[in-house]
Amino acid sequence: MNRLDLIIRSRRVVMPDTVRPASLHICDGIIATLGEWDDVSEDVSLIDAGDSVVMAGLVDAHVHVNEPGRTDWEGFTTATKGAAAGGVTTLVDMPLNSIPPTTTLAGFNEKLAAASGQCWIDTAFWGGVVPNNTPELKPLLDAGVRGFKCFLVHSGVDEFPHVTEENLLEAMPELARLNSVLLVHAELAEPIEKAAEQLKDKNPNDYQTFLKSRPREAENKAIELMISLCRETGARVHIVHHSSSDVLHLLKSAKAEGLPLTVETCPHYLTFAAEEIPDGATHFKCCPPVRERENREKLWDALKDGTIDMVVSDHSPCTANLKLMEEGDFLEAWGGIAALQFSLPVMWTNFQKRGFGLRELTKWMSAAPAKLAGLDKRKGKLEVGYDADIVIFQPEKEFEVLTENIHFKNKITPYSGMNLRGVVETTFVRGQKVYDKGQFSASPIGKLLTK
Repeated sequence: MNRLDLIIRSRRVVMPDTVRPASLHICDGIIATLGEWDDVSEDVSLIDAGDSVVMAGLVDAHVHVNEPGRTDWEGFTTATKGAAAGGVTTLVDMPLNSIPPTTTLAGFNEKLAAASGQCWIDTAFWGGVVPNNTPELKPLLDAGVRGFKCFLVHSGVDEFPHVTEENLLEAMPELARLNSVLLVHAELAEPIEKAAEQLKDKNPNDYQTFLKSRPREAENKAIELMISLCRETGARVHIVHHSSSDVLHLLKSAKAEGLPLTVETCPHYLTFAAEEIPDGATHFKCCPPVRERENREKLWDALKDGTIDMVVSDHSPCTANLKLMEEGDFLEAWGGIAALQFSLPVMWTNFQKRGFGLRELTKWMSAAPAKLAGLDKRKGKLEVGYDADIVIFQPEKEFEVLTENIHFKNKITPYSGMNLRGVVETTFVRGQKVYDKGQFSASPIGKLLTK
């Protein structure tokens, strides 16, 4: 074995099956040994985290970096720094809202060029399924994308058009053949268009107006369609940012049937409730929307029973002018919540009220997203042979979300002003310290994960 580079130890090390005192022995960026707490050597650098928690870094499999093309919304430098400060050691970038989108090999090459030398954490990439790009899927997969995202309704940007059932019946058999996965924004247009007709005279500053503009029916019918197509084609399907509790029973049944189906939700759906969102507070707008309190509680139940597999941020920022904060118009404002840096403490704060612990945290926010992205042989767990992606975390410490401490580019977030529990102290990517108590490494060390 090569000479050890570093030992990190703590009285609370989070492993897949237990939390215990242990020491992590790191060699060439890999966890070489999981030792006892006192298994240390005088001639190897030691970081003793004391009683702080040592755990696997988060894998955030739903991040809109938006570079190139909309780099004023977000960029690789700011996104990956924000991620590192939040204990995220790997992110997977969505194929939109960059220009060009990652729907062709040429577009992916532009994305890789833009990301090169800018990432403080390891970064992987989703491709996109749009009408008529089925011939591009294999070349994109061969070049290193981890799977493919599609929309069943207008995506919000014209360069990433949504797909129809006919388009999916062309693309999904190819994805099944390639053993890839289809990530689906599951809302259908017809119920949304019907709702718009009934809301013409309603107050656009009222959150209830927006909520009614994206009815549960749009999500429900989309989920029914995707379960049917999953069954018909055999393609793996992943439902992104699920919000409607109405169809949780259908998802549960589909999984029990053995269909290759997974589901994610996001911290905002598990934290906020429609009844509590003030008029004009467009920084809460996302699609599908944050729904009612009773809906939120059922999402928690579904996470607990395994119907929902994971929690990811869906970090989807934009420039301040697009949020229309002064006008407060929910119907016209950009829909997306910026939260990448705060997913860990937001969820940990929720966990304190709901009886979940550190093992659930790493299962739902590290291991499961790593598996979705095909990174589960190297990311998402503290195990021998895995990348030394490690977070030192103080779960009892609290902090207030202040604008001056936000590291992602546009600092509008519904978490501003909230008191959260759980402070990320230090973040390591492959054994290299990238974040420590508010300071970042001098240069970016993140790899582009295309293999």
